[in-house]
Amino acid sequence: MISRFTLGELADQLDAELVGNPELSIDGLGSLATAQATQLSHLSNPAYKSQLAETKAGAVLIKAEDRDACPVAALVVANPYLAFARATQLFAGQRRQPAGVHASAVIGDDSRIHATAHIGPNVVIGARTVVEAGAQILANTVVGDDCHVAEDVLLHPRVSIQNSVHLGARTEVHSGAVIGADGFGFTPDEQGRWQAIAQLGGVHIGADVSIGANTCIDCGAIEDTVVEDGVKIDNQVQIGHNCHIGAHTLLCGMVGLAGSTRIGRHCVFAGRSGAGGDHPIEVCDGVIVSSCTVLSQSVSKPGTYSGSMLFHEHGLWRRNALRFASLDSLFKRVKRLEKQARPATDK
Repeated sequence: MISRFTLGELADQLDAELVGNPELSIDGLGSLATAQATQLSHLSNPAYKSQLAETKAGAVLIKAEDRDACPVAALVVANPYLAFARATQLFAGQRRQPAGVHASAVIGDDSRIHATAHIGPNVVIGARTVVEAGAQILANTVVGDDCHVAEDVLLHPRVSIQNSVHLGARTEVHSGAVIGADGFGFTPDEQGRWQAIAQLGGVHIGADVSIGANTCIDCGAIEDTVVEDGVKIDNQVQIGHNCHIGAHTLLCGMVGLAGSTRIGRHCVFAGRSGAGGDHPIEVCDGVIVSSCTVLSQSVSKPGTYSGSMLFHEHGLWRRNALRFASLDSLFKRVKRLEKQARPATDK
């Protein structure tokens, strides 16, 4: 079903100042270059300002300083991209499935399924698991024993939730994700063979968390692995056992976190970055880690961190890495020495 709003309704929903006809009907979203007369667009990046004069959109989300240049109706906001993100949720519509348990689902002993929850085809729910109001568990998903699926959680098809996992309200888990699998814990025995360490903890996921496709979050060895409220995790991310991810942190695609890593609040790990070293890594609040950067030591100061180096024999690599950190001061020393050694005729 197509979502449709008047500009007046959108202005109210997005807390925007409306310049234009409040009765104009908007039924979709589009870019400045392609939007049609019944669609809402946005100018969030100055690089696209040249497209504003020619836009055919019905209305544009825009900053106050660009209002006079807008040839169509405008919704004036402080942050057009944030307003656009909220608009996408309005037009996404309801994906809610009908309440009830499909006949092919298997429900374990002593589990409790709320009457308003949706349990899809071939879903398996383990023993003593609780599924709260409005939760949606779609086809071929497995939820283990002793789990708690809170209100309005959405589990897409083929999600695997192992035993003792808590999913907070409104959390969404995409297809192929595995939450609560064994952490990678082994120690060599007297003959050098790997002895498995039983992973006895669970996983605690907070509210409003998004977990991407094929992401893996391992259970704790003894205590739980924890992902706090509002964390957003991309596809193919690996979170090791006993990690603790602070609220509203962003983990982009292919991030890898070694076991027991602790990440603060409002951090960003860009694609293919990670953390792991000789000791558990702790990262304070407000840290941004650039793409392909691996933190091998803890970070106690907020800011952006970057770094990568070609591989080499480990001992030489470590020595070169330490020297690299002193490169700036070494360069300045060389410049001073060059200046001191320069002949008087060159001065």
